[in-house]
Amino acid sequence: MLTRKSKLVLTKIFSFFSVIRGYNIWVVALAQYLSAIFILAPEKRALDIILDWRLFLIVVASTLTIASGYIINNFYDAKKDLINRPKKVMIDRLVSQETKLKVYFGINFIVALLMFFISWRAVLFFSTYIFLIWFYSHKLKKMFLVGNITAAVLAVLPFFGILMYYKNFYHVIFAHATFLLSLILIRELIKDLENIEGDLIADYKTIPVVFGEKMAKSIISVLTISTLIPVYFLIEIYDVGYMDIYFYLSLIGLLFFTLLLWKSTSKTEYLKLHFLLKFIIVSGVFCIVLIEPSVLIHGKKLISAY
Repeated sequence: MLTRKSKLVLTKIFSFFSVIRGYNIWVVALAQYLSAIFILAPEKRALDIILDWRLFLIVVASTLTIASGYIINNFYDAKKDLINRPKKVMIDRLVSQETKLKVYFGINFIVALLMFFISWRAVLFFSTYIFLIWFYSHKLKKMFLVGNITAAVLAVLPFFGILMYYKNFYHVIFAHATFLLSLILIRELIKDLENIEGDLIADYKTIPVVFGEKMAKSIISVLTISTLIPVYFLIEIYDVGYMDIYFYLSLIGLLFFTLLLWKSTSKTEYLKLHFLLKFIIVSGVFCIVLIEPSVLIHGKKLISAY
Protein backbone atom coordinates (compact mmCIF):
# COMPACT_ATOMS: atom_id res chain seq x y z
CA MET A 1 0.00 0.00 0.00
CA LEU A 2 1.22 3.46 -0.88
CA THR A 3 1.57 5.96 1.94
CA ARG A 4 -0.16 9.31 1.81
CA LYS A 5 3.17 11.00 1.09
CA SER A 6 3.91 8.59 -1.79
CA LYS A 7 0.47 9.19 -3.28
CA LEU A 8 1.05 12.96 -3.09
CA VAL A 9 4.41 12.64 -4.86
CA LEU A 10 2.89 10.46 -7.61
CA THR A 11 0.01 12.90 -8.00
CA LYS A 12 2.44 15.81 -8.41
CA ILE A 13 4.47 13.83 -10.96
CA PHE A 14 1.27 13.17 -12.90
CA SER A 15 0.41 16.86 -12.61
CA PHE A 16 3.80 17.88 -14.00
CA PHE A 17 3.42 15.32 -16.79
CA SER A 18 0.14 17.07 -17.64
CA VAL A 19 1.82 20.50 -17.61
CA ILE A 20 4.64 19.49 -19.99
CA ARG A 21 2.27 17.34 -22.07
CA GLY A 22 4.56 14.35 -21.96
CA TYR A 23 2.21 12.47 -24.26
CA ASN A 24 3.22 14.87 -27.07
CA ILE A 25 6.97 15.10 -26.47
CA TRP A 26 7.84 11.48 -27.28
CA VAL A 27 6.21 11.93 -30.72
CA VAL A 28 8.57 14.85 -31.47
CA ALA A 29 11.62 12.76 -30.48
CA LEU A 30 10.45 9.86 -32.67
CA ALA A 31 9.73 12.24 -35.55
CA GLN A 32 13.24 13.71 -35.33
CA TYR A 33 14.90 10.29 -35.50
CA LEU A 34 12.68 9.07 -38.35
CA SER A 35 13.22 12.33 -40.25
CA ALA A 36 16.97 11.95 -39.84
CA ILE A 37 16.94 8.32 -41.07
CA PHE A 38 14.52 8.65 -43.98
CA ILE A 39 14.59 12.31 -45.08
CA LEU A 40 17.51 14.38 -43.76
CA ALA A 41 20.34 11.82 -44.01
CA PRO A 42 19.14 9.02 -46.33
CA GLU A 43 22.71 8.23 -47.39
CA LYS A 44 23.71 7.22 -43.85
CA ARG A 45 23.12 3.84 -42.21
CA ALA A 46 20.14 3.77 -39.87
CA LEU A 47 22.31 2.28 -37.12
CA ASP A 48 24.91 5.06 -37.44
CA ILE A 49 22.17 7.64 -36.97
CA ILE A 50 20.66 5.84 -33.97
CA LEU A 51 24.08 5.53 -32.29
CA ASP A 52 25.13 9.13 -33.03
CA TRP A 53 25.56 10.67 -29.56
CA ARG A 54 25.50 14.23 -30.93
CA LEU A 55 22.13 13.63 -32.57
CA PHE A 56 20.91 12.08 -29.33
CA LEU A 57 21.88 15.22 -27.39
CA ILE A 58 20.11 17.42 -29.96
CA VAL A 59 16.93 15.33 -29.68
CA VAL A 60 17.13 15.44 -25.86
CA ALA A 61 17.67 19.22 -25.99
CA SER A 62 14.69 19.58 -28.34
CA THR A 63 12.35 17.59 -26.10
CA LEU A 64 13.52 19.44 -22.98
CA THR A 65 13.06 22.81 -24.70
CA ILE A 66 9.54 21.86 -25.77
CA ALA A 67 8.79 20.72 -22.21
CA SER A 68 10.03 24.03 -20.80
CA GLY A 69 7.94 25.80 -23.43
CA TYR A 70 4.80 24.04 -22.21
CA ILE A 71 5.69 25.07 -18.64
CA ILE A 72 6.06 28.77 -19.44
CA ASN A 73 2.98 28.66 -21.67
CA ASN A 74 1.03 27.07 -18.81
CA PHE A 75 2.30 29.83 -16.49
CA TYR A 76 1.06 32.67 -18.71
CA ASP A 77 -2.18 30.94 -19.75
CA ALA A 78 -3.39 30.23 -16.20
CA LYS A 79 -6.31 32.67 -16.44
CA LYS A 80 -7.46 31.56 -19.90
CA ASP A 81 -7.11 27.84 -19.15
CA LEU A 82 -9.30 28.23 -16.07
CA ILE A 83 -12.17 28.93 -18.48
CA ASN A 84 -11.20 26.70 -21.42
CA ARG A 85 -9.76 23.69 -19.56
CA PRO A 86 -11.02 23.80 -15.95
CA LYS A 87 -10.42 20.07 -15.32
CA LYS A 88 -6.84 20.22 -16.59
CA VAL A 89 -6.18 23.34 -14.51
CA MET A 90 -7.23 21.48 -11.36
CA ILE A 91 -4.56 18.85 -12.12
CA ASP A 92 -1.91 21.39 -13.15
CA ARG A 93 -2.39 23.45 -9.96
CA LEU A 94 -1.08 20.57 -7.83
CA VAL A 95 2.33 21.95 -8.77
CA SER A 96 2.86 25.55 -7.64
CA GLN A 97 3.71 28.36 -10.06
CA GLU A 98 6.99 28.90 -8.19
CA THR A 99 8.01 25.25 -8.71
CA LYS A 100 7.08 25.45 -12.39
CA LEU A 101 9.35 28.48 -12.87
CA LYS A 102 12.24 26.81 -11.03
CA VAL A 103 11.94 23.71 -13.22
CA TYR A 104 11.61 25.94 -16.30
CA PHE A 105 14.90 27.73 -15.64
CA GLY A 106 16.57 24.47 -14.60
CA ILE A 107 15.60 22.75 -17.85
CA ASN A 108 16.82 25.66 -19.97
CA PHE A 109 20.17 25.64 -18.15
CA ILE A 110 20.54 21.89 -18.83
CA VAL A 111 19.74 22.46 -22.54
CA ALA A 112 22.43 25.15 -22.84
CA LEU A 113 24.92 22.91 -21.02
CA LEU A 114 24.22 19.95 -23.31
CA MET A 115 24.64 22.06 -26.43
CA PHE A 116 28.13 23.16 -25.35
CA PHE A 117 29.17 19.57 -26.14
CA ILE A 118 27.92 20.02 -29.73
CA SER A 119 29.00 23.50 -30.86
CA TRP A 120 28.54 27.20 -30.20
CA ARG A 121 26.07 27.24 -33.12
CA ALA A 122 23.93 24.66 -31.29
CA VAL A 123 24.04 26.81 -28.13
CA LEU A 124 22.97 29.87 -30.18
CA PHE A 125 20.19 27.95 -31.97
CA PHE A 126 18.62 26.56 -28.79
CA SER A 127 19.09 29.79 -26.84
CA THR A 128 17.19 31.58 -29.62
CA TYR A 129 14.56 28.83 -29.64
CA ILE A 130 14.06 29.13 -25.86
CA PHE A 131 13.80 32.93 -26.10
CA LEU A 132 11.26 32.74 -28.95
CA ILE A 133 9.07 30.32 -26.98
CA TRP A 134 9.14 32.65 -23.97
CA PHE A 135 8.44 35.72 -26.13
CA TYR A 136 5.57 33.89 -27.85
CA SER A 137 4.01 32.86 -24.51
CA HIS A 138 4.53 36.30 -22.95
CA LYS A 139 3.66 38.62 -25.83
CA LEU A 140 3.15 37.22 -29.34
CA LYS A 141 0.42 34.73 -28.43
CA LYS A 142 -2.09 37.53 -27.86
CA MET A 143 -1.30 39.28 -31.16
CA PHE A 144 -3.57 38.92 -34.15
CA LEU A 145 -2.36 36.25 -36.63
CA VAL A 146 1.26 36.65 -35.43
CA GLY A 147 0.54 34.28 -32.54
CA ASN A 148 -0.79 31.53 -34.83
CA ILE A 149 2.09 31.77 -37.31
CA THR A 150 4.70 31.88 -34.54
CA ALA A 151 3.18 28.81 -32.84
CA ALA A 152 3.32 26.86 -36.11
CA VAL A 153 6.94 27.89 -36.80
CA LEU A 154 8.03 27.02 -33.26
CA ALA A 155 6.47 23.56 -33.64
CA VAL A 156 8.63 22.71 -36.68
CA LEU A 157 11.80 24.50 -35.52
CA PRO A 158 13.29 21.39 -33.79
CA PHE A 159 13.44 19.69 -37.20
CA PHE A 160 15.51 22.56 -38.55
CA GLY A 161 17.94 21.90 -35.70
CA ILE A 162 18.45 18.40 -37.13
CA LEU A 163 18.59 19.87 -40.64
CA MET A 164 21.40 22.23 -39.63
CA TYR A 165 23.25 19.33 -38.03
CA TYR A 166 23.26 17.26 -41.24
CA LYS A 167 23.51 20.31 -43.56
CA ASN A 168 21.39 18.60 -46.21
CA PHE A 169 19.14 21.27 -47.73
CA TYR A 170 17.18 19.12 -50.17
CA HIS A 171 14.08 20.68 -51.76
CA VAL A 172 11.96 17.70 -50.67
CA ILE A 173 12.68 18.60 -47.03
CA PHE A 174 11.05 22.00 -47.45
CA ALA A 175 8.04 20.41 -49.17
CA HIS A 176 7.58 18.14 -46.12
CA ALA A 177 8.07 21.14 -43.80
CA THR A 178 5.51 23.24 -45.71
CA PHE A 179 2.88 20.49 -45.46
CA LEU A 180 3.53 20.03 -41.74
CA LEU A 181 3.54 23.79 -41.13
CA SER A 182 0.18 24.11 -42.90
CA LEU A 183 -1.38 21.35 -40.77
CA ILE A 184 -0.08 22.87 -37.54
CA LEU A 185 -1.30 26.35 -38.53
CA ILE A 186 -4.77 24.92 -39.27
CA ARG A 187 -4.70 23.17 -35.90
CA GLU A 188 -3.82 26.43 -34.16
CA LEU A 189 -6.82 28.14 -35.77
CA ILE A 190 -9.09 25.26 -34.72
CA LYS A 191 -7.78 25.68 -31.15
CA ASP A 192 -8.77 29.35 -31.38
CA LEU A 193 -12.32 28.35 -32.33
CA GLU A 194 -12.30 25.82 -29.50
CA ASN A 195 -11.06 28.38 -26.95
CA ILE A 196 -12.91 31.47 -28.15
CA GLU A 197 -14.65 32.05 -24.79
CA GLY A 198 -11.40 32.15 -22.79
CA ASP A 199 -9.65 34.21 -25.48
CA LEU A 200 -12.38 36.85 -25.31
CA ILE A 201 -12.02 37.21 -21.54
CA ALA A 202 -8.19 37.15 -21.62
CA ASP A 203 -8.16 39.71 -24.51
CA TYR A 204 -6.40 37.43 -27.02
CA LYS A 205 -6.70 38.92 -30.53
CA THR A 206 -7.34 35.68 -32.41
CA ILE A 207 -9.06 35.46 -35.80
CA PRO A 208 -12.37 34.12 -34.37
CA VAL A 209 -12.35 36.91 -31.75
CA VAL A 210 -11.59 39.71 -34.25
CA PHE A 211 -13.54 38.53 -37.32
CA GLY A 212 -15.94 35.89 -35.99
CA GLU A 213 -16.30 32.15 -36.47
CA LYS A 214 -17.48 32.29 -40.09
CA MET A 215 -14.41 34.18 -41.29
CA ALA A 216 -12.16 31.87 -39.27
CA LYS A 217 -13.74 28.86 -40.98
CA SER A 218 -13.21 30.46 -44.40
CA ILE A 219 -9.51 31.04 -43.66
CA ILE A 220 -9.11 27.48 -42.35
CA SER A 221 -10.78 26.15 -45.52
CA VAL A 222 -8.39 28.14 -47.75
CA LEU A 223 -5.39 26.87 -45.78
CA THR A 224 -6.71 23.30 -46.03
CA ILE A 225 -7.03 23.62 -49.81
CA SER A 226 -3.50 25.10 -49.99
CA THR A 227 -2.07 21.83 -48.61
CA LEU A 228 -2.64 20.47 -52.14
CA ILE A 229 0.45 22.42 -53.29
CA PRO A 230 3.10 20.70 -51.11
CA VAL A 231 1.27 17.36 -51.50
CA TYR A 232 1.44 17.71 -55.31
CA PHE A 233 5.20 18.27 -55.15
CA LEU A 234 5.70 15.41 -52.69
CA ILE A 235 3.71 12.94 -54.80
CA GLU A 236 4.45 14.04 -58.37
CA ILE A 237 7.86 15.76 -58.28
CA TYR A 238 9.81 14.10 -55.47
CA ASP A 239 10.35 10.46 -54.63
CA VAL A 240 8.71 9.72 -51.28
CA GLY A 241 8.38 5.97 -51.82
CA TYR A 242 5.21 4.45 -50.43
CA MET A 243 4.56 7.52 -48.31
CA ASP A 244 2.46 8.87 -51.18
CA ILE A 245 -0.27 6.55 -49.79
CA TYR A 246 -0.25 8.64 -46.60
CA PHE A 247 -0.56 11.89 -48.57
CA TYR A 248 -3.52 10.59 -50.60
CA LEU A 249 -5.26 9.46 -47.40
CA SER A 250 -4.42 12.79 -45.73
CA LEU A 251 -6.20 14.67 -48.52
CA ILE A 252 -9.28 12.51 -48.02
CA GLY A 253 -9.06 13.14 -44.26
CA LEU A 254 -8.71 16.90 -44.82
CA LEU A 255 -11.72 16.91 -47.15
CA PHE A 256 -13.73 15.18 -44.44
CA PHE A 257 -12.32 17.69 -41.93
CA THR A 258 -13.47 20.67 -44.05
CA LEU A 259 -16.99 19.28 -44.39
CA LEU A 260 -17.22 18.76 -40.62
CA LEU A 261 -15.76 22.23 -39.98
CA TRP A 262 -18.72 24.03 -41.53
CA LYS A 263 -21.16 21.90 -39.55
CA SER A 264 -19.38 22.47 -36.23
CA THR A 265 -20.68 25.07 -33.79
CA SER A 266 -19.77 23.84 -30.29
CA LYS A 267 -16.52 23.47 -28.37
CA THR A 268 -16.95 19.67 -28.33
CA GLU A 269 -17.23 19.56 -32.13
CA TYR A 270 -14.14 21.77 -32.56
CA LEU A 271 -12.28 19.50 -30.15
CA LYS A 272 -13.09 16.52 -32.39
CA LEU A 273 -11.69 18.41 -35.39
CA HIS A 274 -8.58 19.19 -33.33
CA PHE A 275 -8.07 15.49 -32.62
CA LEU A 276 -8.64 14.60 -36.28
CA LEU A 277 -5.84 16.98 -37.30
CA LYS A 278 -3.64 15.63 -34.53
CA PHE A 279 -4.26 12.11 -35.81
CA ILE A 280 -3.23 13.14 -39.36
CA ILE A 281 -0.03 14.79 -38.03
CA VAL A 282 0.96 11.88 -35.74
CA SER A 283 0.13 9.35 -38.48
CA GLY A 284 2.53 11.25 -40.72
CA VAL A 285 5.32 10.66 -38.20
CA PHE A 286 4.86 6.88 -38.30
CA CYS A 287 4.34 6.87 -42.08
CA ILE A 288 7.80 8.36 -42.66
CA VAL A 289 9.06 4.75 -42.65
CA LEU A 290 7.06 4.20 -45.86
CA ILE A 291 9.64 6.26 -47.75
CA GLU A 292 11.97 3.26 -47.61
CA PRO A 293 10.45 0.35 -45.63
CA SER A 294 13.46 -1.88 -46.35
CA VAL A 295 15.52 0.26 -43.95
CA LEU A 296 13.57 -1.30 -41.09
CA ILE A 297 14.56 -4.80 -42.20
CA HIS A 298 18.22 -3.94 -42.85
CA GLY A 299 18.39 -1.82 -39.71
CA LYS A 300 17.14 -4.75 -37.62
CA LYS A 301 19.82 -7.01 -39.08
CA LEU A 302 22.52 -4.43 -38.42
CA ILE A 303 21.48 -3.97 -34.81
CA SER A 304 21.31 -7.73 -34.13
CA ALA A 305 24.73 -8.23 -35.70
CA TYR A 306 26.35 -5.31 -33.92
